[in-house]
Amino acid sequence: MFERHYCGRFPAKQLYSTFDYATQDEDGYFFILGRSDDVINVSGHRLGTREIEETVSSHPAVAEVATVGASDELKGQSVHCFIVLKRHADYDGLPDREAALKREIQSLVERSLGTFARPSAIYLVRALPKTRSGKILRRAILAAAEGRATGDLSTLEDPVALDAIKELLEVTRKPS
Repeated sequence: MFERHYCGRFPAKQLYSTFDYATQDEDGYFFILGRSDDVINVSGHRLGTREIEETVSSHPAVAEVATVGASDELKGQSVHCFIVLKRHADYDGLPDREAALKREIQSLVERSLGTFARPSAIYLVRALPKTRSGKILRRAILAAAEGRATGDLSTLEDPVALDAIKELLEVTRKPS
């Protein structure tokens, strides 16, 4: 599995893929821009998840955020934010207040990064799925957002966090 995943991306070549995104200038110099799985392509605009997350995190109600680029038929990908609030109880069971918060966050992203970076979907969650070392498991969140199998979760610290996200997504996908 390791060999196929990291070394099999370029058939007939002995290359190891680090999954980093880079550009090369006219002089041949490479510039590492970040992880390729941390770049979202929305209607031709390449967005870093880090910039979106930093912007969303600047809202006083936000404790933590994970951003993924879910497949979108029209745009290629769309921005989906999974947000842990500092005081979840202030919004729990208050749909008007929750909707207002989501609009504030979308507006904040628009002002800071542009309308193309505005999240298409914002989910308020109690916890984000993380590895035992504390890294957010974005690939599992993305798979859940796209309705795909999440793959190997052997490093997942708390499966309840991912299960809660899956349940929330199922509820939001159901027609009203």
